[in-house]
Amino acid sequence: MKFVLIALAVIVVFIVANRVLAGNFMSPSEAAQRVADGAAVLIDVREPSEWASSGVAAPAVLLSLSDLHSERVTWKAFLEKNKNKELILYCRSGNRSGVAVSILAEEGFQVANAGGFKHWKSAGQPVRSVDQD
Repeated sequence: MKFVLIALAVIVVFIVANRVLAGNFMSPSEAAQRVADGAAVLIDVREPSEWASSGVAAPAVLLSLSDLHSERVTWKAFLEKNKNKELILYCRSGNRSGVAVSILAEEGFQVANAGGFKHWKSAGQPVRSVDQD
């Protein structure tokens, strides 16, 4: 019985931690509208192999979370250019985009989490293919 209670507590903590890291999700239609209005930029934070294997949201800028964590080769100029826009991020499921949202919010950027690419696709939003270099 004690093991079951401990396992249940661990599961609850894991679920709550994922929600806190991921933040509140913005719907695909709201994200698409903000991007179309020119007030926001949609960013796919997955890795290049993921972009190539599944495609990406049509209006998305492709900036990996790994680059945000390291040298910011692609992120640095992008952030400077878009410092006054809302940055709407997504990944596969919403967890990595939640991590990126937390990092960028701490740096003073206006950010939102659009969840996962699967949500974008299932909402019927436009997608495009990406060739892997």
